Amino acid sequence: MIELPLILLVDDEPDILVALKDLFEGQYRVLTAGSGREGLQTLAVNSGVAVIVSDQRMPEMTGDVFLSQARTMSDAAAVLLTGYADLRAVVAALNEGGIVGYAPKPWEPEGLRAMVAMVAGAADLRRALAREQALLLGLMDRIPAEISFKDRDGQTIQVNNRKAEAMRSQGDGATGLSAEEVGVMRSGQPLVTIGEEATVAGVRWFETEIVPIAGEGGEVVHLAVISRDVTAQKTAQMQLRQSDKLRALGTLAGGVAHDFNNLLTVILGSLGIAGRKLGDDAAVGKYLDSATEAAQRCASLVQRLLSFSRPTDNRASLVDLPAILANAHDLVTQALGSGCEVVWNIADDLWPAFLESNELELALLNLAVNARDAMAANGEIAIGAHNTTLAAPDSRLGLTAGDYVVLTVKDTGEGMLPETLSRVTEPFFTTKPPGQGTGLGLSIVHGFVQRSGGALDITSQIGDGTQVVIYLPRGDTAVGAASVTAPLAVVPDDRRLCVLVVDDEALVRDVTAEFLRELGHEVLEAANGQAALELLNANHDRIDLAIVDFAMPGMNGVDLAIAARTQRPKLPVILLSGYYDLDAVPTDLSIVHKPFTDAGLLEAISAAVQVRDQDKVP
Repeated sequence: MIELPLILLVDDEPDILVALKDLFEGQYRVLTAGSGREGLQTLAVNSGVAVIVSDQRMPEMTGDVFLSQARTMSDAAAVLLTGYADLRAVVAALNEGGIVGYAPKPWEPEGLRAMVAMVAGAADLRRALAREQALLLGLMDRIPAEISFKDRDGQTIQVNNRKAEAMRSQGDGATGLSAEEVGVMRSGQPLVTIGEEATVAGVRWFETEIVPIAGEGGEVVHLAVISRDVTAQKTAQMQLRQSDKLRALGTLAGGVAHDFNNLLTVILGSLGIAGRKLGDDAAVGKYLDSATEAAQRCASLVQRLLSFSRPTDNRASLVDLPAILANAHDLVTQALGSGCEVVWNIADDLWPAFLESNELELALLNLAVNARDAMAANGEIAIGAHNTTLAAPDSRLGLTAGDYVVLTVKDTGEGMLPETLSRVTEPFFTTKPPGQGTGLGLSIVHGFVQRSGGALDITSQIGDGTQVVIYLPRGDTAVGAASVTAPLAVVPDDRRLCVLVVDDEALVRDVTAEFLRELGHEVLEAANGQAALELLNANHDRIDLAIVDFAMPGMNGVDLAIAARTQRPKLPVILLSGYYDLDAVPTDLSIVHKPFTDAGLLEAISAAVQVRDQDKVP
């Protein structure tokens, strides 16, 4: 019989602790603690805990402090819960407490279950790996390693072939005992250390095991020194840690973005309504358009934050490359600082391209940061863009004949050797010192270029720097512009709807309802799922459409849609969400991301009503 994973829930509020226990019982064996100190005591007597789910704000000992101490006692993975936007505490828990997940209060039940299941699975894999390593240690006698035997005076009395070869190549004929070897000789206890060594091929990590060998009287008379190259293992551990950090930061970024997107929905919606109500007042309208443009740029920054931390469901579109590169100018300049000079040469007549704009900005930022890191102080980075036409296919790059926009990033760094250049797009490959690079920058760029139907060409010469060239296929049509305060067309009487708007954020609900009323629709409003169901029950045949926020306390948007369709099976439902990575959403529910545009919401309403009308046709 397979034993369920063991998890520890820590919260100072008994009601929340009961709710968490009810959420996870049946899938896990559950331990609970009402404080950080009680949690540490529980860990001390339960060595098999796989996951710790801890509140942040607790008296006497906060969640980040508790998790930091718990990390010294247990290898359990940690998930932090908090109802407060305390970024410093989350960062502290990430660095010191080793959290691999973050969830806001009130939590979304399915999302929290999924997060804990993922973390528990990862913990199980880690422990399985540790068990495998422990079993393999028994076979180390036959695994190639540098092995030497020393006497009490530090004289090397025997070596194996691998150690002898290393001593000859390094000219290592030194005698004597190191400080660690002296300690083992005195204590009689074996010691394992890990150290690094700079080689021509880069930094290598070695694990050295010092084993005492006792004589007939029980006194240590010899030492066995076994040295193994553990570079691959050390690199994998650093990559796993980096991956855990990125995952936790991605969860944090998603929560922050949700709050920002709610605020931006209110700002953009209110500006649009105000602009339409002003009519032809150009003097004031100019300032409203400026404010709207600024808010839209803020929305783009939020999406950029998400794209840095995790994949989003953004879709490619035909984009105006000069405008995108102009926005990226400030981003790159701020990221690089003043340590190098950046020269921009962007053609004004660039063709449009079909791609995801945030991915292009991220790719350009990665290339610029790589270029900066490859140079000494006061180096120069040249960023350019121009149009080109290939008269014939390029088999080396895999490009067909046709029109392309070419982006280039060139640095004046030291360049790369051919063997390094051949690996630069491999995930996690990096030439930077440990802890200073993820090895993901160029692999992200490579993935973006492939998704965009283009090609990546990297050339480098020692002493002559590196040049990265991106080929992007020309888009089919020109990019158009739309007015930010375009007037709305009121729908005809026979197309007017009764719309149920449900959102726990009053400002978002008000703006959405006012927009619908401007169109001529009748609007019913509810602040939560229960109130919405009551309105639906009281207006059973009148309501034509429901527009529902996804993240609401108590009953989220998906749960509400399912409950509503028990009364009205064919009721069209549109989900509004400030999150970009929704899981377990039924395919027949439309999703509109906040902050939404007037056109985006209108399109979703039109599509939902069209599906409803088709269902009515006999």
